[in-house]
Amino acid sequence: MIATPRTAPPRRHRERLARLILGSALLLALAAPTLAGASTPPATAPQEASSSADATPLTTSPNDRRDYRLLTLDNGLTVLLVSDAEADKAAASMNIDVGSSHDPEDLAGLAHFLEHMLFLGTDAYPAADAYQSFINQHGGSHNAFTASQDTNYFFDIEPDALSGALDRFSQFFIAPRFNADKLESERNVVHSEYQARLRDDGRRENDALDQVLNPDNPTTGFSVGSRATLTLPDDAETPLRERVIDFFRAHYGANVMHLALVAPQPLDELEALVRSRFAAIPDRGLSRSRVEAPLVRPGSLPLALEVTSLRDERQLRFTFPVPDPEPFYATKPASYIANLLGHEGEGSLLEQLRQAGLADGLSAGVGRGDGTHALFTVGISLTPKGARQIPQIQASLFAAIEQIRAQGLDPWRYQEQARLADQEFRFQQHGAPQHDATRLAMNLAHYPSRDAQYAPYRMDGFDAARIEDYLAALTPDNLLRVYRAPEVEGEAASPWFDAPYRVTQAPDWANARALGGLSLPAPNPYIAKDLSLGDGQDAAPKRLLTTPAAELWHQGHTAFDTPKVEWRFSLQHPAAAANARDAALTRLLAGWLNDSLNEALYPARLAGHQFNAYAHARGMTLAFSGWRDRQPRLIERVLTQLTEGEITADSVARVRHQLERDWGNAPEAALYQQANRALGEALLRPQWPATALLEAIGDLDAEALRDYRDTFLAALHLEAMAVGDLSAETARTTGESVIATLTPTLEAGAVPDLEPLAISSTLPALHPHSTRQDSLVLRYLQGQARTLDEQARLAVLGQLISTPFYTRLRTEQQLGYIVSASYMPLLEAPGLALLVQSPDADSETIGGRIAAFLDEFDQTLAALDDATLAPYRQAVHDRLLERDTSLGQLANRQWQALARDDSGFDHRERLAERVSTLTPAALRDAWGELREAPAADITFDPGDSPSDLLALTAELTPLPAVN
Repeated sequence: MIATPRTAPPRRHRERLARLILGSALLLALAAPTLAGASTPPATAPQEASSSADATPLTTSPNDRRDYRLLTLDNGLTVLLVSDAEADKAAASMNIDVGSSHDPEDLAGLAHFLEHMLFLGTDAYPAADAYQSFINQHGGSHNAFTASQDTNYFFDIEPDALSGALDRFSQFFIAPRFNADKLESERNVVHSEYQARLRDDGRRENDALDQVLNPDNPTTGFSVGSRATLTLPDDAETPLRERVIDFFRAHYGANVMHLALVAPQPLDELEALVRSRFAAIPDRGLSRSRVEAPLVRPGSLPLALEVTSLRDERQLRFTFPVPDPEPFYATKPASYIANLLGHEGEGSLLEQLRQAGLADGLSAGVGRGDGTHALFTVGISLTPKGARQIPQIQASLFAAIEQIRAQGLDPWRYQEQARLADQEFRFQQHGAPQHDATRLAMNLAHYPSRDAQYAPYRMDGFDAARIEDYLAALTPDNLLRVYRAPEVEGEAASPWFDAPYRVTQAPDWANARALGGLSLPAPNPYIAKDLSLGDGQDAAPKRLLTTPAAELWHQGHTAFDTPKVEWRFSLQHPAAAANARDAALTRLLAGWLNDSLNEALYPARLAGHQFNAYAHARGMTLAFSGWRDRQPRLIERVLTQLTEGEITADSVARVRHQLERDWGNAPEAALYQQANRALGEALLRPQWPATALLEAIGDLDAEALRDYRDTFLAALHLEAMAVGDLSAETARTTGESVIATLTPTLEAGAVPDLEPLAISSTLPALHPHSTRQDSLVLRYLQGQARTLDEQARLAVLGQLISTPFYTRLRTEQQLGYIVSASYMPLLEAPGLALLVQSPDADSETIGGRIAAFLDEFDQTLAALDDATLAPYRQAVHDRLLERDTSLGQLANRQWQALARDDSGFDHRERLAERVSTLTPAALRDAWGELREAPAADITFDPGDSPSDLLALTAELTPLPAVN
């Protein structure tokens, strides 16, 4: 299992809690947008997928070329099979209708603990790493998460190995061993996972929130588990292992399980694989439990909860208890309201708050759902000024709600939302097989089976009465207001995450005066009309235009059956990161461009047109994604703003505050993330640490940014690429227009490259700037040169070392929850990263354990033969050649290739060819060189002073490009 959180909130897979309801990057539903279907017959009606005789027809997109089959096995297991002939991975996900809300009172975290235990051997495959080793050996990945109402297990693997993976996976639910000798070690791992999250402000806020919600609602308990909660008294009548087994038998039954399988094999073959392996799961006559106790105690509202944050940020949330909207998924009344409250265009609540200098972000949606009850939440990211004007912000929110009641119940608004959802459903791009399998398994658990694909998009009609019911709950008397900020002084501490908090009742809190200027959105002018599909298909990008100062590349691609286009424009400037001040100014310029267009382009984002400007070491990239129709209008609008838009003091101050907040909060990030960032800052140039950027941005204002924009635009080199359903002629026309607007003058050689540095023997251990309380070691073994041979050898070594490192240091030695070993190149410089984060062992101990493991791995490689190596070699080869599962993924891959000067766009093919020829002797040679070469150590123990990374790495030289 990879080191990622397992306690994922289930609502993010169903109803979003995001700033947008359509087209946002903050989707909480596993299926792309959450609004669905149409209130009037769509342009192309959804179709019913073919199925076997015992299956319910599945509603699918008319452009979906995959084959589907819904089944219910004799034991009651619900199964959805997806045959995707183009898939180069097979994936499965099993969702069980049980989660942390089912924990017994005396064993908080038991559902999560059980999830961990299922990975540690079955009667058919007793070895603790039998499943993990098989998955890794065949190029796959795996994980699981425990949520409030659900537990989900998932994996992907090479298609030829699917049968063996299902053999092992199915046994989790048939005959797990619950090995007595693993109870203590896995309890320690769960405790480490809990300890690793202690300083996460989101978890701290939820822990405090649970203290004011209804304790009789089972979703308000401690869900992760710890040594304390998973330890029974010595005189307990039933020992822990028996309690785990009892919980498994009480809650794991075929009737409450939902399996989704996505693979290239035909449906009949997939059905045979499933029936022969999962029919033995017991039918225990179970059903999804219903939560009766409300989330909020009757009569307890209104309340104000204030929580101390560790990060320097101020978050305000207005939460209202409402019925869980899941039963109304076909009409989405709560989403309709959230769409209007979360709107960011002209006249929106967020626009007025931004103009007043009170806020820089807003989200609206439903969360904390238990199937019966939920919380409708409007979350607002405050500026320091906004933190002093909370009553006015609250009054403005209720003014916006009242405006929806009075003017917002318009069928045309619903129909517009439904039309956008219908477009997304018709041209749905399926994600990676593992993502799809997990999404579908969870949808099977929460929606009627036939709507497993369609539910997040379905909108059958405008239900004004139901919308009014939800609006009726959004009142001051029904409000639980949560404010999280560093200046809050608590009167109590939350029990599990030690977050100081205080609770007050304030009956006069809504008496402030609301901001003026609120209005509801106008009809969206960016909705695409021409959705016809082209037929252009290029194997790789081709150069359309070239001048001394600009290049334009184009790849016609219609294989995703969507009339969308991805554009990338790299505006490169020689001094974009020459020093910390210029690097800060480049980020400020990109941030200003995004911020200044927020209201104007919000309707475009809702309509499926995305734009983002981001800074990098060579300048700034403008990224566009969306429907081909009306995209040129968006590109023109952005370029006009970049070149002519007014740079106002308010906008610059807002963006500077966001950057300062992000950089200032860097020490509060997850420790393993800080270590990876420190490694990049140490071994890549030019690269500037957050501390240097924070110092540099302090005196930058609108005048400084205006001067920098002039300087930046006056000396540019331009690289551009278009990928998607777009003709070469149209791409050329757009590219020529952009070149004419930006007038680049520099040749490519005028802009310095980002370079990886070689580790020297004198490099000391480096400490990240962190406030975390765990210890960590990240040992980085660097290849000798930036060559294909070296990349191939280290990539296969990374595949070989991953599982044994994880098994030895995490499962057996229980050093911590976050343990990983993998191939991690820095640009084209190959390397292996070995990482352990521990709540108990110090960095010296961790370093010693890593060193001992490396000595053991010497012997593993010494005994390696070709038969043992073959599947690992094949796994790396196949992963390199994995297909792109979306147009955006394809465009990003080609764009990154161009940035690496891979103008043939065949680097991965050439690397895969080298991988295929590797011998055990070649790997032993590479390993010997790695062991003799100096390594970089990123270490941390609580209280360590941060290293001056720039000073300590100042003498490092670039890693050679050839041996």
